[in-house]
Amino acid sequence: MLQTIRKQLIFSITGLFITMLLVLITLNFAPSFSNFLKVFLIVVFFVVACGFLFFAINSINHTTRALFNLRKEMEKMAGRDNLILDPTGKLDEIESLSLALKHLTDHLNHQFDELETERKTLAAVLSNMSDGVMIVDSEGKIQLTNPAAKTMFTVPDESIEQLTLVEVVRHHQLVDLWQKSLNTQTSQSTTLETSMDRFFIQAIATPLGDILPGGILMVFQDLTRIRRLETVRKDFVSNVSHELRTPLASLKALTETLREGALDDPPAAQRFLSRMENEIDNLTQMVQELLELSRIESGLVPLERRNTSPGELLNSAVERMMLQAQRAGLTLTHQCPANLPPVFVDNQRMGQVLINLIHNAIKFTPPGGSITASAYRQGNEIIFYIKDTGEGITPDALKRIFERFYKTDRSRSGGGTGLGLSISRHLVEAHNGRIWAESKLGEGSTFYFSLPLHPAG
Repeated sequence: MLQTIRKQLIFSITGLFITMLLVLITLNFAPSFSNFLKVFLIVVFFVVACGFLFFAINSINHTTRALFNLRKEMEKMAGRDNLILDPTGKLDEIESLSLALKHLTDHLNHQFDELETERKTLAAVLSNMSDGVMIVDSEGKIQLTNPAAKTMFTVPDESIEQLTLVEVVRHHQLVDLWQKSLNTQTSQSTTLETSMDRFFIQAIATPLGDILPGGILMVFQDLTRIRRLETVRKDFVSNVSHELRTPLASLKALTETLREGALDDPPAAQRFLSRMENEIDNLTQMVQELLELSRIESGLVPLERRNTSPGELLNSAVERMMLQAQRAGLTLTHQCPANLPPVFVDNQRMGQVLINLIHNAIKFTPPGGSITASAYRQGNEIIFYIKDTGEGITPDALKRIFERFYKTDRSRSGGGTGLGLSISRHLVEAHNGRIWAESKLGEGSTFYFSLPLHPAG
């Protein structure tokens, strides 16, 4: 626009200059002209000069109005159409336009900053969501995704945008869900289980409507952990029911036998009462272990830690279990290097762990076998282990032996509750340690647990 004004002014000034030059030539260099002709030429030149002047004024007015309108539009774009930028009225059109342009620039910069903040917020939300998110267009191409979706469908880290939904999810149920939502323009959902790794997914497809015509927002929720917790809960109820059914049925049978006449036979009555006492003891033990496990899992068990040598823990546990091992015809020994640094533990709780592991080894080792309890240092941890020469544990059972109520062989488990290893696991983890087992069928088993060194050690 300024270029146009400059051209118009140059044209008008040039025209006026030429007109004045012609007037001067006429007056000074044409003496032979008559006075009438001179006056006529001067009038003509004057009219031409006025025409150039009118053209210049009209052009300037037109340009001024254009500048004024442009300034108003800028003020509207900046949201300042009701704001008086020049209360003094001393600024010309160019200065007013410059001021309006500055306000517009500030407004656009502010909007850009807000959009950038919203973009970063959205990117942060999508990146940290545990649910997978995808936006799929009407042709089935992925327009947007987040890291959770890439992880869920084992897609490489590189961008998967512009790939098709079929190429990424590789499950016809999810493709059918997208197609149904696209055709009906309504929200659809489904739940499926992958066949390879038993991965449970709940998928929700929602049309984006006017926001993104033809686009479908797909959200994938990982329900694997919830399903597993439901399975654990069902197994827990089933196991508790099973463990309670046997002693309760036995108590009922013994009670009925006593009522039907066994009370008249004192020796038999004593045997029945003794069996009833054993069953009651088993029930009491189960309830106590359940309460103990519940308190440990809830973090309600206070740990009275102190600086303790690994040898002291092993000696105490082996001495308490020595008589039981001898009655079972087993050799129980312990080997612990004297130079091991101390661990910061609750002696009673760690003794409980060692006794549970030694008791299991005794229970599953045939007479004539041996059990070894020892410890060694590995980095910043002390590794304790209980090794037996029993029949070993199958690989499938080895993965579940620390679950509540899980028993590898119920026929040899006797009256055990199946809670000992689960309690041991929680106690070790409460000490920031870990517990695991290694075993081969026919070669025995070794149970390990680690404890961090005392800071001073």
